[in-house]
Amino acid sequence: MRRRVGRHLNQLLGSPAVSFRAASGGYTPAARWIVELADGRSVFVKMGTNDDTAAWLRDERFVYETLHGRFLPQLLGFAEGEDGPLLVLEDLSRAARPPPWTPASVDAVLRALSDLHAQDAPLRPYANVHGSQSQGWRAVARDPQPLLALGLVSKDWLDSSLPILVAEEDRLEMRGTVPVHLDVRSDNLFLRRSGAVLVDWNHACLSNPLLDVGFWLPSLRAEGGPRPDEILGHASNVAAWVSGFFAARAGLPPVAQAPFVRQVQREQLRPALGWAIRALELPPPDGKLRGKVDS
Repeated sequence: MRRRVGRHLNQLLGSPAVSFRAASGGYTPAARWIVELADGRSVFVKMGTNDDTAAWLRDERFVYETLHGRFLPQLLGFAEGEDGPLLVLEDLSRAARPPPWTPASVDAVLRALSDLHAQDAPLRPYANVHGSQSQGWRAVARDPQPLLALGLVSKDWLDSSLPILVAEEDRLEMRGTVPVHLDVRSDNLFLRRSGAVLVDWNHACLSNPLLDVGFWLPSLRAEGGPRPDEILGHASNVAAWVSGFFAARAGLPPVAQAPFVRQVQREQLRPALGWAIRALELPPPDGKLRGKVDS
């Protein structure tokens, strides 16, 4: 396989591959390498290995060809290889990675998102990429057991709070004309002198820019950063939507091809739920593990 990938790299970049090193990170089965070329350059190569990862790579290619800015890595090439599509980007492996978070690194990410949101790009609307928005607290209302099994809240708490959470998440407008990343987390971020760089753009679409910021904040808090409301105050609808997203998923069975996703979602649910509780002035959580909620 690597020989075939190397042949495509030679055709795209004009230099043969000398060595392949597996790149760490990522929750999908896509193949990832740092490849050293004979001319001294190193590049990042990502290859789709099944139908889903192949489609996501093609989506990413469109984003890289459509958006422009320092918040993007440089697209060096794309090929439809025998083993799957290949996306070739500049090698960012020497850039800094959060955490730890500092005020400067938080500001760098916010500036990168502001630059992204200022662009005009023909991405697909949110609904075309992610479907209906009723997949949060409404999904919990239909089947509360996965959330209750986590022990963060009781059935009584959920029964009294759900109507408020559902109504508030419904207030968030998902339609929009603003390009958003919608998967901002530390594993999708690099920090260099020119600012923050975002990778993994397969969730990108047109939507509400507040959601792009809000969706990042629980993971930021989980990694020792500030509380979400310190960055995005007076956004109870965003807090409700984001907490609902994680509440509806964190207790579900593992994803076969991404077994660590549920653990990450549980880590994000705790600060997200605390954010919603504070923003909506809900009663404190009363589950067996209520102390795990960042309230």
